Amino acid sequence: MKVFGIAGHSGMGKTTLLERLLPELRARSLRVSLVKQSGKDIEVDRPGKDSWRLREAGCHEVLLLGTRRWALMRELPPAQEPSLEELLARLDTCDLVLVEGFRHGDLPKLEVWRAAEGRAPLAPGLDIRAVAAPAADARALRALSPNCRRLRLEDTHAIADFVLAAARPVRGVESAIPRYQLHATARTLQ
Repeated sequence: MKVFGIAGHSGMGKTTLLERLLPELRARSLRVSLVKQSGKDIEVDRPGKDSWRLREAGCHEVLLLGTRRWALMRELPPAQEPSLEELLARLDTCDLVLVEGFRHGDLPKLEVWRAAEGRAPLAPGLDIRAVAAPAADARALRALSPNCRRLRLEDTHAIADFVLAAARPVRGVESAIPRYQLHATARTLQ
């Protein structure tokens, strides 16, 4: 299992790039997961529903199961956000985990940048391996980040190649078999 980050200021097009990148990676028969960090409070459940009411009443964790997916919601104490490594350890094993957010996390990153947004590229020292920008912004990007590798934001295939080459292994993950399959296998062998 490998990990790679997509970074950039808000509004630069990180999610739009991920929407194009995911089908490209799936076409290569890769199983991809995503960790997205938000600077805001998130609400997966709907206010007023039973699971929401029970969480509000004091449950530490609520696992909500539907017919096609499940979600685990955990209440965090103030200022005790888990590390990226702790979150990665909770995921099923896959080929690649893409991370949006965790700008200062210890992982290789690609920055999405657009001159039209009027902001400089992110500060150096964030392990940014390349910057993806629209072809029209190549000259401006070269002036701002002369030593950084540049990719055309429109070239999803080249970005996928870069991500796969630069991704680093997730520490402590050994098995390529997802946890739910391991448990199912153990039950059938008993």
